[in-house]
Amino acid sequence: MNLIDELGNELGKKKLPVVHVGDTVQVHYLIREGEKERIQLFTGTILAIQGRGIARSIVVRRIVQGEGVERIFPLHSPRVKDVTITRRGKVRQARLYYLRDRVGKRTRVEELVGEKVRRERLAAKEAAAAEAQAVAAAAAAAEAAENDDPEPEAVEA
Repeated sequence: MNLIDELGNELGKKKLPVVHVGDTVQVHYLIREGEKERIQLFTGTILAIQGRGIARSIVVRRIVQGEGVERIFPLHSPRVKDVTITRRGKVRQARLYYLRDRVGKRTRVEELVGEKVRRERLAAKEAAAAEAQAVAAAAAAAEAAENDDPEPEAVEA
């Protein structure tokens, strides 16, 4: 049993976004059209979160031309490049399948506001700043190591 968890830790993404049911998200999904690849956004509400470990996935629903469209995105998939939270939803259920039967403005989920959301946003900003600082420090260290090269490069005239 632990072998599967170990493989999941090795092969899965190191950092996943903290998403909850009811959140409105933008999923940046890599699609292939012939020989070309591009990133397409799928914006919708999270209806359910399923699985655990490397098998974790989210069900996202949106309305396109009056028709409901649902997609399941495995969070650890290399095709899912990023999941951006645009709105926090205030819900009381773990699965929002009842939204399938609703039409128009009734499909809206109330927005979660208050101190908890403010703290989460602040923590996310601090984590992003720390990550950017770590990347910059690593790049500076790599550049310093490159400049301290004992053999100078030959210059052609």
